[in-house]
Amino acid sequence: MDGLRIATFGTGPRTIIAVHGITASLMAWAAAGRRLPDGWSLVAMDLRGRGHSASLPGPYGLPRHVEDVLRVADHVGAGQEAVLTGHSMGAYVAALAAARRPFARVVLVDGGIPLPPLPGDTDPDTALEALLGPALARLRQTFPSAEAYVDFFRAHPAFAGRWNDDVEAYARYDLTGPEGALRSRAVAEAVAQDGRWLHVEREAVGAALEAIKAPLHLLRAPRGLLDQPVGMLPDDLVRPWAERLPGLRDEVVPDCNHYTILFDERCVTTVVDRLTAPA
Repeated sequence: MDGLRIATFGTGPRTIIAVHGITASLMAWAAAGRRLPDGWSLVAMDLRGRGHSASLPGPYGLPRHVEDVLRVADHVGAGQEAVLTGHSMGAYVAALAAARRPFARVVLVDGGIPLPPLPGDTDPDTALEALLGPALARLRQTFPSAEAYVDFFRAHPAFAGRWNDDVEAYARYDLTGPEGALRSRAVAEAVAQDGRWLHVEREAVGAALEAIKAPLHLLRAPRGLLDQPVGMLPDDLVRPWAERLPGLRDEVVPDCNHYTILFDERCVTTVVDRLTAPA
């Protein structure tokens, strides 16, 4: 679709539009897509600058992704009865998109709440490096083989003791380049532009959340990107927004980290249950 790679999981008439994170791909949603109940389908896309949409030009930034997401929704005929979801950065894209048009439900998965303000004169690029760590390092590396790339993922703290076929398929999908110099498909400048936007445009995210009319559900992982004991959205960050948005349903999914919330069988089953729950 105009260069955007999309994939549909399931064949049911009820549709979920799903948006992935800042260095991820549509394969982040494959485990959820396989667990859909009858009557549902899930449409995921590779965002501009990622996956098999990596060749699409900038400028990047979340408003550009919102335009692409809404075009995909139109392309697949997803009307206001569709569910919209996003993980990590994709949750912020989903919030911005849901402020633009009605959806039946919006489910934010470990993202979507404005990031805390940067202290002092901290540069947004420095903050992004501190936040994403190994994910950004991956974009600067080349790998001699697909197995070496899979091993890099396997060593990530988030997947220690939690490796499965879905994670491996996710890693292999991300590979491009010649044998001996394989690399991630994610475009570093796309990641950098999107990361800057997230830190600089906090007020735009807050305004979008307040403008959403659909039922709004936040699913949080209690552990972080590196499996650290504090998640990406800790209680003290979410609490003011839960008070500010009386329609927000805030739920912590136990024993998940930022990645395994979409890969661990028990965690992703909870996500699918919330996406497909009766209205």
